[in-house]
Amino acid sequence: MRFKIDGAGGSLAALFGTVLRVFALMATLTLAPQASAQQVFRVTAIPDESPTELQRKFKPLGAYLEKTLGMKVEFIPVTDYAAAVEALVNRKVEMAWFGGFTFVQARIRSNDAVIPLVQRVEDENFRSVFITADPTIKRLEDLKGKTLSFGSPSSTSGHLMPRSFLLQAGVDPDRDLRVSFSGAHDATALAVAGGKVVAGALNISVWEKLLADRRVDTSRAQVFFTTPPYHDYNWTVHRDLDPALRQKLRDAFLVLSPDTPQGREILALQRATRFVPTGAENYTAIESAARSAGLLR
Repeated sequence: MRFKIDGAGGSLAALFGTVLRVFALMATLTLAPQASAQQVFRVTAIPDESPTELQRKFKPLGAYLEKTLGMKVEFIPVTDYAAAVEALVNRKVEMAWFGGFTFVQARIRSNDAVIPLVQRVEDENFRSVFITADPTIKRLEDLKGKTLSFGSPSSTSGHLMPRSFLLQAGVDPDRDLRVSFSGAHDATALAVAGGKVVAGALNISVWEKLLADRRVDTSRAQVFFTTPPYHDYNWTVHRDLDPALRQKLRDAFLVLSPDTPQGREILALQRATRFVPTGAENYTAIESAARSAGLLR
């Protein structure tokens, strides 16, 4: 079919020009929110403490990263450990605070698409504690037949490593104990102090913080066993994160110093002396422990 247009070439060209400008404007408006969204650096953390405590700990760090990275930093809370893993694996966030076990889960779940950046120097020799109010319990073997609370099933220091050391002591949690999960380290300590369970396992860092804040009465809960050391927590990013941004982020953690007011505040809230580089190889022992305990298949 052919159309003949007499003397309308100029008008038609003007009409096409107007249409093209409208489409260009619509494309700009459509792409603008996406470009803006890319300037938000999203961070999450395993919920190993109460949501208010996690937010309190992150606020100064988030402000510091915003200034250092030159973009908005947003903390995205999650409901459980598995959600933290999925958030990073599916790139709903750019960085996550993981325990050693959740890092291993994220690495396996993503086919090695996540990279641990830094850990606290304390995480190179991390430990768990077993607590109780029962004076007759002095060894792990004394727990047989008793009630015991772990934290989250995916917690390194609140479940995996304590379970591993129980098994080494000849105590099978599934056969010899009546086990429950509190969901978080502080909740475990309070369950023991409140008489809900006879004993509990949690990470030593949270335990020491609870004592410093006088949130636990030591007449109601005391440490009777401290585990040998192991590698634990780290800040992890997705492999797709721009390498230059990844390096800038790593450097931001490594230069934090207790000699400056800002560094002192951030490190104190993170319960860190300083941050040091880390790598996936530091968590092979945790992966082995998880497979031996039947928590990874």
